[in-house]
Amino acid sequence: MSQMATRLCSAGFATLLGLCASSAFAQSPAEFINDASAKGMADIEASRLAHQKSESKEIKDFTIIVINDRTTANQHLAKIARQLDLPVAPREEVVDKAKALMPQVQEGDSFDQAYAASQVKTTQEAIEQLEQEAQTTDVPEIKAFAEETLPKLQNHLQMAKALQAGR
Repeated sequence: MSQMATRLCSAGFATLLGLCASSAFAQSPAEFINDASAKGMADIEASRLAHQKSESKEIKDFTIIVINDRTTANQHLAKIARQLDLPVAPREEVVDKAKALMPQVQEGDSFDQAYAASQVKTTQEAIEQLEQEAQTTDVPEIKAFAEETLPKLQNHLQMAKALQAGR
């Protein structure tokens, strides 16, 4: 084989490896739905706890918005899974994953501050996940879900940052 042909063959192989590696990080629709649902459930439970423990009206108001928006999003994900006839994890598995994802927030005066900080972090991660899914999925229902949910999460992030700054 000529030197040029060897280089082209090597370049083609390297490109193929790169494509395989990048697709290995992409989630299947069922994996995305299970992962996003677990993260949403963890966010809901953390917000319920904060609603019970906090004495701050701002925190309580924020938790209600988060609980309502994330519950609606999880219901939408379940509907998409049914529409697409996707295999989804059993509820117990999603609950276990959500428990593992819940941030550990300490008691006392620093509770509100720790909750706000954890909301900034987890909401940023959720936004990144949705942005990536919106760009990479070929499932129109999931793409629409991501595009519909992103503005709500971006609003949550702004609110969480304001709470964090105010503490």
